[in-house]
Amino acid sequence: MSSKINIAVLGLGYVGLPLMLALSKKFSVVGFDTSHKRINELKRGVDNTNESKQSDLKENLNSFTSSVKKIKNCNVFIVTVPTPIKRNKSPDLKYLNGACSIIGKILKKNDLVIFESTVYPGLTEEVCVPILEKFSSLSYRQDFSVGYSPERINPGDKNHKIKDIVKVVSGSDPIAAKRVNDIYTKIISAGTYIASSIKVAEAAKVIENTQRDINIALINELSRIFDLMEIDTNEVLEAANTKWNFIDFKPGLVGGHCIGVDPYYLTYKSKSLGFSPEMILAGRNTNENVPKFIVNKSLKVMKRRGFVPKLSKVLMLGLSFKENCPDTRNSKSFETLSFLLSKVSYVDVYDPIAITDKHSFEAFKKSNFKILKKLPKKAQYNLIIIAVSHSIFKEIGAKAIKFLGSKNAVIFDVKGLYSLNNKFIRL
Repeated sequence: MSSKINIAVLGLGYVGLPLMLALSKKFSVVGFDTSHKRINELKRGVDNTNESKQSDLKENLNSFTSSVKKIKNCNVFIVTVPTPIKRNKSPDLKYLNGACSIIGKILKKNDLVIFESTVYPGLTEEVCVPILEKFSSLSYRQDFSVGYSPERINPGDKNHKIKDIVKVVSGSDPIAAKRVNDIYTKIISAGTYIASSIKVAEAAKVIENTQRDINIALINELSRIFDLMEIDTNEVLEAANTKWNFIDFKPGLVGGHCIGVDPYYLTYKSKSLGFSPEMILAGRNTNENVPKFIVNKSLKVMKRRGFVPKLSKVLMLGLSFKENCPDTRNSKSFETLSFLLSKVSYVDVYDPIAITDKHSFEAFKKSNFKILKKLPKKAQYNLIIIAVSHSIFKEIGAKAIKFLGSKNAVIFDVKGLYSLNNKFIRL
């Protein structure tokens, strides 16, 4: 089978690159991305997502391309492009539509197209397939097949890699499903699960993150209640976790391109069918309001300790959307920063892991803040917000963090990175 299959992976980000490198150990694979910058970095053996080993990159330096000509002879196309949302929270399908257009122009009889991008149930066959048919002049199921196998990458997680996570697979018919399954079983040690249809596989993926979003929203709402009662939420959770069936979720910022986005795909489709998903949207609303709550709670404690916010110095630690990950897309740290800058005199920001560029801070052009390349040896910050629980922040230690603060400084440990004994405030 391996000698007959030539695979093209379209989209070489957090999902596509690790997948492409894993497949390259069993198949002939080409990694395609429309970003020339990304391709040039990979050809130099550089992966700024920190998700891949340099040795694996070096073995595939000649397999990265932005040229459609280099993938036209492939017979399996795997799409791993982003599926973000627009400002109005509706699906933004520009990357998915673009990938389908590229594939459609080079699609041949008997080819297989597999989608991994997160979508709402039905989108693959309602949106992607017509584009493939339009540009190829081929007929779905008769001339080419389609599969859907949702990505389950967890950025920053070094313990759960592609091979360690069960892969859900599906196809446009039983034969296509088997073709998809035969490919993934070669690289997935944990095994595969064959869903009965593409729609079922799409739905399974989108509810994974929706479920997490709702659970985190519940804990975030509880933190609001406990705050009014002057109870530490983390102490409550520590006590509740002594019961065997209590589910361990923590309060915090919910951003990124998965949990903070995927539920909107499901609610969009639901609304189009005439049903308003109240619980999902309520959870989203709760999590969207966490940045403002963090700032307001910080200011309340600051005033109680005698600080004047407009005259105060603030340090914010963490810009990426989650711990130990450089990705800043849809990071709620930026919203937290925005609220902060409207309330205090200036803010220093430090994140040695996050990938940032001039576009990251376009909304803050006239604001008084500075990105630190390293932490000062001594400082007098009146407020320190630890927004992201990077391991490097834990290594710095609570004592060093306290040393950066003034007398009676407010230190807000958003995710409970440090021990409860430090008496930092929390969600």
